[in-house]
Amino acid sequence: MKEEASPSPISLNPACACSSLTVTAALRPDTLRSFCKSLPCHNSLTAPAVSRCGRVFRSLCGEIPQVSYASTAPELSDNTRYDFFSRVVPPDTYQAQAMVDIVKAMRWSFVSTVASEGNYGESGVDAFIQKSREDGFDRYFISRTLENNRRNIWFAEFWENNFSCKLSRHAVKKGSGLKKCTNQERIGKDSNYEQEGKVQFVIDAVYSMAHALHNMHKELCPGKVGLCAKMDPINGTHLLKHIRRLNFAGIAGNPVLFNADGDAPGRYEIYQYQIRNKTAEYKIIGHWTDQLHLNVRTMQWPGGLRQIPASICSQPCQAGERKKIVKGIPCCWHCERCDGYQYQADTYTCKMCRFDLRPNENHTGCVPIPIVKLEWSSPWAVIPVLIAVLGIMATVFVVATFIRYNDTPIVKASGRELSYVLLTGIFLCYATTFLMISSPDVGICSLRRIFLGLGMSISYAALLTKTNRIYRIFEQGTMSVSAPRFISPASQLVITFTLASVQLIGVCIWFAMDPSKAIIDYEDQRTSNPTMARGVLKCDISDLSLICLLGYSMLLMVTCTVYAIKTRGVPETFNEAKPIGFTMYTTCIIWLAFIPIFFGTSQSTEKLYIQTTTLTISVSLSASVSLGLLYMPKVYVVLFHPEQNVPKRTRSLKAVVTAATMSNKFNPKAGLRPNGEAKTELCESLETQSSSKAATALRQYTLCFPMGANGRQKQQSGIILLDVILGDPPHHCHKLTPGKG
Repeated sequence: MKEEASPSPISLNPACACSSLTVTAALRPDTLRSFCKSLPCHNSLTAPAVSRCGRVFRSLCGEIPQVSYASTAPELSDNTRYDFFSRVVPPDTYQAQAMVDIVKAMRWSFVSTVASEGNYGESGVDAFIQKSREDGFDRYFISRTLENNRRNIWFAEFWENNFSCKLSRHAVKKGSGLKKCTNQERIGKDSNYEQEGKVQFVIDAVYSMAHALHNMHKELCPGKVGLCAKMDPINGTHLLKHIRRLNFAGIAGNPVLFNADGDAPGRYEIYQYQIRNKTAEYKIIGHWTDQLHLNVRTMQWPGGLRQIPASICSQPCQAGERKKIVKGIPCCWHCERCDGYQYQADTYTCKMCRFDLRPNENHTGCVPIPIVKLEWSSPWAVIPVLIAVLGIMATVFVVATFIRYNDTPIVKASGRELSYVLLTGIFLCYATTFLMISSPDVGICSLRRIFLGLGMSISYAALLTKTNRIYRIFEQGTMSVSAPRFISPASQLVITFTLASVQLIGVCIWFAMDPSKAIIDYEDQRTSNPTMARGVLKCDISDLSLICLLGYSMLLMVTCTVYAIKTRGVPETFNEAKPIGFTMYTTCIIWLAFIPIFFGTSQSTEKLYIQTTTLTISVSLSASVSLGLLYMPKVYVVLFHPEQNVPKRTRSLKAVVTAATMSNKFNPKAGLRPNGEAKTELCESLETQSSSKAATALRQYTLCFPMGANGRQKQQSGIILLDVILGDPPHHCHKLTPGKG
């Protein structure tokens, strides 16, 4: 082939930093060589170098298009700065996208990358791509010599550097170690040869420029050989249009074309390092051209597995767990459960639920805490209600019996007025159970405040009035012949209602200071396990308020017990002193048992049920004790032994007091005996004409002196109570005449 001595319009400088093909119509080869040598050249291709080269060319030669075969910097896609720049290699952005697609397809989130040292960082896959690109170019290039490659103005320089020799036109300096080139050297035989990995793209770049010039020549110089006037000089803008319109098959069979930014489409083959029959090789498992195409079946993984292995630093957190990032490794984290009353506010944060809310099952949000109250169907309510119902029925039965036999001696002797008041208090005690179990609201809570302590206050006020009356009569009989004050039925009622009104006044003051209301207590059953948390619907009565509410009733009960103890020596045939005493002793035991049970369960999750049940049962039992010990014996006599419900003898208060005073004269030391233990009885031998005229004139009295074991009679103090039915007078009674010692 005949060499072409004329300068080529397409020049290639693979060593220059601009790494591009430059079209020139005015510069001769020697001028171009000296110009390009003056540019800073590097082994790697950088965007700043290309930018600098492009600016120099544009300032010297005008608008000259450039087609790069190796510059992959993403910055070169900026048309505002590099508008005349094109390249036959895809930018690094495509390669990065291909790698991202691979990682996504494998569902990997934690991978490592290995890159060679340098500003480009070629991966190991590029070496195998270079191996797969070995084709006829190697045979062509190896066959090049100084004789058959004169058209390449840089080939002689390459020859000297490759074989470490000097051509004849250069003098060989002594001691330099260089020899004279003989033109018999051969590439790949007398020197190491390895194909440059970008040769494919160099060829495609040369062909791109050639095709663009050819198409431009056909358009501007149709039918002419060589350059015509329209192409002398060449219009770079017009040439750039032809370059951007190119679409032909490159040396590797891939299409060569450019997008609007002058970039070639991204084309990558994906390799996997595999071992077959103890031989390692890279095998193509897919490719990427704008999108990923993987052949998963051809992949191999350690252990002979076919399933794609997981390659992640941290597993995804479950619902209700927050991510705690590992310091310095943003793609690694620890999953922490939002425990207790916390919920997952976002990926990295747990927050506390509001006081009336609790986290849902998976702790991703908050839900209202269930509201509970004592239900009628609960076993904690059934037992108190059953006791209350039976107590109310018994109370109504006693009241009905007393009304039916209102004028009989036993009913009259029991003090009818105070009995009805006491029975009313007992009824209210039983009725309190229904208020305590009813669903709390403003009305129910108000009634609880009023009647919880009122029933017991009325009951104990009536009992206190009775015991106080008995005690005062005892004391009066030993000191004076005059009757005690305020012992009439009307006076007794006034005293009872006065004592009970203190309770009502206290409740009214409480209402004025703190109106009653129903509340939901979320702290009462706020357990460590949120699923067990409950809000308790209750009245705003604290434990301290309850103590104050029942405190006055307790004071009346204790005072009544003290008087019952003082009158415990009264003979059984006289009035109700001993039954009242037994009633108060039993009531005290009940309330002493109530206190530790009620306050000992204040921290229990079952507090609502235990305390309500304990309180209602204690109140009902107190009422039951009073009803059973004070009134059931009387009802039994009235209904089943009517023969005992008859008047026998009555006495007047004046006669009794006179006799008691006279008996003290016989035995001055009798009053010193504790609690009136002397058993002298005052007997009346004169029957009155009518029970309603028991206080008529007395004709004679008898002091009874029971015989002792030694035959001597013992004198005892006289004791008398009003409205008491006595048995037959004892034997050995001596008659006395009033006014005579």
